[in-house]
Amino acid sequence: MAAPSQQRILVGIDGSDSSKEALRTGDRIARSLGAPLTALMFWQGPPVYEGWETVDPNNPPAGTEDVLRATVEDVFGGEVPEHVSAELVHGRPAARLVEESENALMLVLGRRGHGGMRGSALGSVSNACIAHAHCPVLVVRH
Repeated sequence: MAAPSQQRILVGIDGSDSSKEALRTGDRIARSLGAPLTALMFWQGPPVYEGWETVDPNNPPAGTEDVLRATVEDVFGGEVPEHVSAELVHGRPAARLVEESENALMLVLGRRGHGGMRGSALGSVSNACIAHAHCPVLVVRH
């Protein structure tokens, strides 16, 4: 993890269009405040088997880093600004975002609403962060 900073903007991303819009919005806010921006993508899970191979639970699944890189490059056109960093984080997204929010100026998330309840305005991660984050939370509508 990057060194804690009360001035950084955190953006939770997952490769979706909604998270890309959250990253764009977070970047506008970070630029206006002169703050660094950290995009966080999460992975989790016990050992799983793909065919005859065991996937190591201590390393992100194959392709996860590619999704992170592609998401950031798509938003910034391949020219990632100096104030932007991106990290893969192990753990449940909602819990880790709440934890990371202790050292953030703001948390920016996309609104997905793909949880268990159809028609829900927000996804479970957004709802958990709104309820428990230690900083302001902005949920971006896409």
